[in-house]
Amino acid sequence: MHKILIAPSILSADFSKLGQEIRDVEKAGADWIHVDVMDGHFVPNITIGPVVLKWVRPVTKLPFDVHLMIKNPERYVESFVKAGADIITFHSEVEEPPKEIIKLIRYFKKKVGVSIKPKTDIAKIEPLLSMVDMVVVMTVEPGFGGQGFIFDCLSKIEDVRKVFKKDIQVDGGVNIETAPEVIKRGANILVAGTAVFGSKNYAEAIRKLKGG
Repeated sequence: MHKILIAPSILSADFSKLGQEIRDVEKAGADWIHVDVMDGHFVPNITIGPVVLKWVRPVTKLPFDVHLMIKNPERYVESFVKAGADIITFHSEVEEPPKEIIKLIRYFKKKVGVSIKPKTDIAKIEPLLSMVDMVVVMTVEPGFGGQGFIFDCLSKIEDVRKVFKKDIQVDGGVNIETAPEVIKRGANILVAGTAVFGSKNYAEAIRKLKGG
């Protein structure tokens, strides 16, 4: 059994007090801090870059889980490493050869995740499974927070768990209703944005997401 970890996504935090928001979710029991990076090319939205990560890195000791939803992740790996990333996830759908991206992240001695969109077949990532620490199953179309969970993706989580023994993260539409379903299918790291930052009690939200 894998330990269930909660990674609140700062995309849903109040950016006018981002440092305090991160401190608050750490105190409330968060395990990782999830950072959604979007470039307006790979996905139709723009979020944050390394400079924001750099400024909030000192406020927490939690791992920064950086999800690169960008067209050319290889160009920015080093910048995010220097800014304080601990885990870097890239998308299997990018044009750059994925094994080269993995080697680059490994060069900087960081953990590697590979992500698949809802419509991407897991066959696309099977050649990479021995090289990565985590598979991220997107349960919404990447690009915007607050979307509804795509239930057809539950079987994909099961399929990944059959062939992958390390961490499986689920990202998109995770809340207290969907969390038990993804855990039951084999996921152990839950990204939650609105479900945590949109709640009145962060500790209670995190506890419920873990099944408490």
